[in-house]
Amino acid sequence: MAQWQSPLAGYENAEPLPDTINPDGKSLYNPPGPKSDAYDEFPKGFNPNKNGFDFHIYYIPSSKEETQYAKELHERIRREFPELRIYRFWDKPVGPHPTAMFEVNVFDPHQTGTLFSWLAVNRGPCDVLIHPNTGDAYRDHTELATWMGRRWPLLDKMLK
Repeated sequence: MAQWQSPLAGYENAEPLPDTINPDGKSLYNPPGPKSDAYDEFPKGFNPNKNGFDFHIYYIPSSKEETQYAKELHERIRREFPELRIYRFWDKPVGPHPTAMFEVNVFDPHQTGTLFSWLAVNRGPCDVLIHPNTGDAYRDHTELATWMGRRWPLLDKMLK
């Protein structure tokens, strides 16, 4: 079993938070405080020599409609987000990925949030594996991965 550091490390002597409810009647009031560094830089634990996250956009190549949509999505991302690193369009499985896909890399938290929110409403029939780059490829693709749409079984033995 993994040993996890408390997420409250560094806040041990902080003032208790209020239990005040906001005017919406549901959410808790949070007193103003400093902006988190996580808005502008990835937290400790990311590989500083690599991009922050990989977005692997999966499609089923035997589906003509899904393949066409994925090709158009690939082009749209290239046109709308030229600052991102966008790899070639694969028409077959590659690496640990069990189906055809293309990959997009993001380099800071702003790009990550922007691409994530954009894909949430524009990915169509495609599924998306999103994983960080911490230097542990197996853990990045499994334990730390996030999915949009269906979760695909990875060929993860090659990542160990």
